[in-house]
Amino acid sequence: MKYSEDGTQYHIGLKEGDVGEIVILPGDPKRCEKIAKYFDNPLMVGDRREFVTYTGTLNGKKVSVTSTGIGGPSASIALEELVKIGAKKFIRVGTCGGMDLNVKSGDLVIATGAIRMEGTSKEYAPIEFPAVASYEIVSALKQASEKLNFKHHIGVVQCKDAFYGQHNPEIMPVSYELENKWQAWLRLGCLASEMESAALFVAGSFLKVQVGSVFLVVANQEREKAGLENPVVHDTDSAIKTAIEAIKILL
Repeated sequence: MKYSEDGTQYHIGLKEGDVGEIVILPGDPKRCEKIAKYFDNPLMVGDRREFVTYTGTLNGKKVSVTSTGIGGPSASIALEELVKIGAKKFIRVGTCGGMDLNVKSGDLVIATGAIRMEGTSKEYAPIEFPAVASYEIVSALKQASEKLNFKHHIGVVQCKDAFYGQHNPEIMPVSYELENKWQAWLRLGCLASEMESAALFVAGSFLKVQVGSVFLVVANQEREKAGLENPVVHDTDSAIKTAIEAIKILL
């Protein structure tokens, strides 16, 4: 369906030429300006709904940042429309809750794959199809975090649609399912929980583009339960700097 004569995308309000081939995807629109400060000559090119976009340059190449809002539905919309106007590589930068006891507040998690415990990816692929990150982007994020000397973990994350289903599963009508599956993810070595990567990885596979994710660990509820140190950390600078450095490697 064609929504405009000049190719402007319905939700993000952008058209071809507005963004670079590499786009950083935070959830929070307010985080876009913070990320754009790492670009040369950043300019806001879009501000519609939850989708705020800045475009600038890194190493002389056009790059962009577009917020996606919370969850898989809006993240997949942003991805679809950015691909239509020329974007080809994506790095999700966000926050997560640690799950494995070794994943501490303030650490970074780089996702190699995501558990599809959400709804959006099911409208792209059967549940048997894995949600897998781009090897090239995972490799760039790994190199970047090592160069910047940020403590990081690389592996599988869990994606869900209900934030409070994770944090208060015992009060939910389907507590039996949430709690049992959570224990399964822990036994399988899942590193952290977040809300967008499964949809982005599966949609990215369908759209033939490269997608990766890096997260700041805000806290770890399993460490809290175990009586281990568990401060709450909100500063996303390490994740942002890792994504910026990864883009320079990709360029």
